[in-house]
Amino acid sequence: MAQTAQDVRTIGLIGAGNIGSTLARLFLATGREVVLSNSRGPETLQDLVTELGPQARAATADEAAAAGDLVVVTVPLKAYRDVPVDPLAGKTVIDTNNYYPDRDGRIGALDDESTTTSELLQAHLPGSHVVKAFNNIFFGHLATQGLPTGAAARRALPIAGDDVDAKQVVTALIDELGFDVVDAGPLAEGWRFQRDTAAYVVRADTAELTERLARAQRYRDTTPEDAEQIAKEIQAAFAG
Repeated sequence: MAQTAQDVRTIGLIGAGNIGSTLARLFLATGREVVLSNSRGPETLQDLVTELGPQARAATADEAAAAGDLVVVTVPLKAYRDVPVDPLAGKTVIDTNNYYPDRDGRIGALDDESTTTSELLQAHLPGSHVVKAFNNIFFGHLATQGLPTGAAARRALPIAGDDVDAKQVVTALIDELGFDVVDAGPLAEGWRFQRDTAAYVVRADTAELTERLARAQRYRDTTPEDAEQIAKEIQAAFAG
């Protein structure tokens, strides 16, 4: 039987930065347990887990991967090959990554747009079901902009993935956190909401996000005028 959101009682987090710690707080608020890890070791997370409470604990990345019924990978893209493989086999893995060449170094397959960030992670985790999500929202907005199901002007977040069942689980979890979901398609379509596109960080409901995803352009096809307009929208979104 396929996993459901109700089956997900423990969330493993590989990475405990702004997005990871925000998601930990949100998932804890749904009554789940979280197991957090980072690259520096569980002892560096003690203050955070103390703040989060008894349903949170610190662990190594391997332990977080093994403990999670579902696991969030939220590390810098340059570190994706360090994500443990075997403990994640058969599991749904949420990937929050964006590509920042200044931080990650140049990755030729991303520069020539022959693949996407989440496809890189999926290739690294061939036995897992990777779903791209949470990469197009500022962590402060993730913490504060969630609304109950059915609320007017509820913000929508995009996802992409190759496994239908995994996407259904992630969709249900995102709904619990206070956001509608627009399915952008397979992982290969994840570029439609990568950084510096029309769907990146801008607050939009389901209809507007669907339209923005549809008109997304590859970097190579983006005109200077389009890039300037997108930059203005992104700046306004962060300011808001």
